[in-house]
Amino acid sequence: MAERTLRELPAPDVNYNGLCIEYVDVVVPFELKSGLIHLLPRFSGLAGEDPHKHLKEFQVVCSTPLRPDGITEDHIKLRAFPFSLQGAAKD
Repeated sequence: MAERTLRELPAPDVNYNGLCIEYVDVVVPFELKSGLIHLLPRFSGLAGEDPHKHLKEFQVVCSTPLRPDGITEDHIKLRAFPFSLQGAAKD
């Protein structure tokens, strides 16, 4: 790889970095239960909302011990996070 100039260094290398979340293939297929989705805190990105509080509550809900074998907490978080966003935060 050729050396990059100072102007090129801050620019992202689109050939190297992924442009979206890549879900890891899991051995055990699973789906999120509607009960878990309804328990997720909602975040819409309004000025009065606290994103740190949202993430803490999200962490608590997703750390359920009732998950299938072979499914990590990270798998659940990756699948569940889009369901916790609404309005402008979802865009």
